[in-house]
Amino acid sequence: MTKTVKHIGIILDGNRRFAKRLNLSPWKGHEYGSKKLKDLLVWCKDLKIKELTLYCFSMQNFNRPKKEFDYLMTIFRESFNEIMQNKDISKYKIKINVIGRYNLFPKDIQENIERITNKTKEYNNYKVNIALAYGGREEIVDAVKKIAKNVKESKLNPEEINENIISQNLYLESEPDLIIRTGGDKRTSNFLTWQSIYSEWFFIEKMWPEFEKQDLINIIEEFKKRERRFGK
Repeated sequence: MTKTVKHIGIILDGNRRFAKRLNLSPWKGHEYGSKKLKDLLVWCKDLKIKELTLYCFSMQNFNRPKKEFDYLMTIFRESFNEIMQNKDISKYKIKINVIGRYNLFPKDIQENIERITNKTKEYNNYKVNIALAYGGREEIVDAVKKIAKNVKESKLNPEEINENIISQNLYLESEPDLIIRTGGDKRTSNFLTWQSIYSEWFFIEKMWPEFEKQDLINIIEEFKKRERRFGK
């Protein structure tokens, strides 16, 4: 049976190194990376990929220099404004879901996120999960806190806690078929720690702004050749 790819996760790495190659300020690379995301959405629609999870800003990224952080916040503002005005979001019924502790972001960005998620919450043809202020361990910690609160309020019996209960309390319940990391590093970097246990990982040397549709096609073809045993 031909394996289908329904959900892809991507660690968007290499923006700063790409900018350095062009003798630009490192944070300028994020602008190139943001433009590449627009292409990615078109490619995934063409390839009938129904769900994307994009690692755009980790909890550890708060340690970046203030100038770079401010530049990233500007890009997020512009991107969310573009999404709000993008007619294809409604045309193709794309649900935008933001996961992470984005309450740590500036208030206006939080408000933009709320507007977009509310506007698209009923859409179900495609789903784009944007990981902002995200960390896999932090996600599990927040899930445990929610479960503990339900136990404390007698809404949940501790004996009922199982993997399904934990999954239901995460930011993201669905699990990617495959995860791509650009930029050459071969580590998972706290991305979808719970959800990725049976995902197929692909590490490629290209920086994120260099990623092209053919790279995505090649990875999907390689995925279809892999035997997924799920521990069996």
